[in-house]
Amino acid sequence: MNSLPTDPCQGGLISLDDALRQILETISPLEATEQLMLRQALGRILAQQVSATFDLPPFTNSAMDGYALSLTGLQPGCSLEVIGRSMAGQPFNGRIKQGQCVRIFTGAPLPEGADAVLMQEDALLEGNRMIPQRIPSQGENIRAAGGDVRQGDIVLGRGKRLNAADLALLASLGHSWIQVYQQPTVGFFSSGDELRPLGEPLTPGTIYESNRYSLHGLLADLPVVGTDLGHVPDRLEIIRQRLEQGGQNYDVILSSGGASVGEADLLGEALRQVGDMHLWRVAIKPGKPLLFGRIGKAWFFGLPGNPVSVHVTYSQIVRPALWKLAGAPSFRPLRIQARCGHDLQKIPGRLEFQRGQMIQNPDGELTVFSLSGQGSHQLRNLSQANCYIILPADSTGAKTGETVLVEPFTCQLPSHD
Repeated sequence: MNSLPTDPCQGGLISLDDALRQILETISPLEATEQLMLRQALGRILAQQVSATFDLPPFTNSAMDGYALSLTGLQPGCSLEVIGRSMAGQPFNGRIKQGQCVRIFTGAPLPEGADAVLMQEDALLEGNRMIPQRIPSQGENIRAAGGDVRQGDIVLGRGKRLNAADLALLASLGHSWIQVYQQPTVGFFSSGDELRPLGEPLTPGTIYESNRYSLHGLLADLPVVGTDLGHVPDRLEIIRQRLEQGGQNYDVILSSGGASVGEADLLGEALRQVGDMHLWRVAIKPGKPLLFGRIGKAWFFGLPGNPVSVHVTYSQIVRPALWKLAGAPSFRPLRIQARCGHDLQKIPGRLEFQRGQMIQNPDGELTVFSLSGQGSHQLRNLSQANCYIILPADSTGAKTGETVLVEPFTCQLPSHD
């Protein structure tokens, strides 16, 4: 078992970079792998290096419908005898000589002796003879064998998350099965006496529980298996039991709520009883309190209770850790520059993640607007946002037209009409 990082300071703040560095240095990728059929491997992390055992394309072929011909002796206005056809899966068996051509279709093998393909739009057909309307260049409209991949090339590396194009590449190389890392198992729960399940009437001082729905959605984007462990009341014994069970059954445990130091925050005490724990105050806003520890075989992350804080701490700390556990070599969120659509306000002190709406102008320029209501409890704001505006700890904000660092939630943006 890897040892936990040193506890920085119970009374101070640790930077996000330092917290993440210590966590990523502490945890190790899971080593278990499995063989999956190719269709089942979409989104999984590759556990092997894949090399090509043959060329792609495996044979030289035509990139167009047209006529395969030899340029030897070819003159403007000449007439070529059409001696056959080459179709995909039905190649022409023979050799093209000077003064001859073969009708060819896209993907069909190039006949021996041909060194160019004339598009059919540039050909005039008269009976069994073809008159080129122009002289093609050497190699025109020809896909050379091995022009995409050469035998022995490394086409995919260990740690690659397989996407649709990867599946197509593997299929083109004849792989029906592929070795991937097993998905980390993640159990998550929420705590707090004020929380009520959906469908149950609210009483004074209670709210509907939402963080488990957030975590369910967030985990769905990663190659992990998430399991909702429900809601836990503020009872030390019940929390302790839930943690003990999770440490036996999962690779990671996530909780929301109870990550601070108030009298009702029993999560830290329960964690001390069943595992190893550090309480960090991370210098970010929102999301300052963070519990990190080890219970049995599971790594534990205790996230704040406010819903926006859950999103921020998950995206900035938990998500990179899960990527490493899953077998990916590293994870860095996409961060880009955008111009402020209006003034941004900030109090110096902590790295701040403001929820924003980024748009793309017709000329491709990105403009971002901070949404009103930046409280860590404001879910409507988070639902409307499509990015974080990242303001450094010492920043006092930004003026209209200045550039700021932005982290998109996805790569799809609304356009500006």
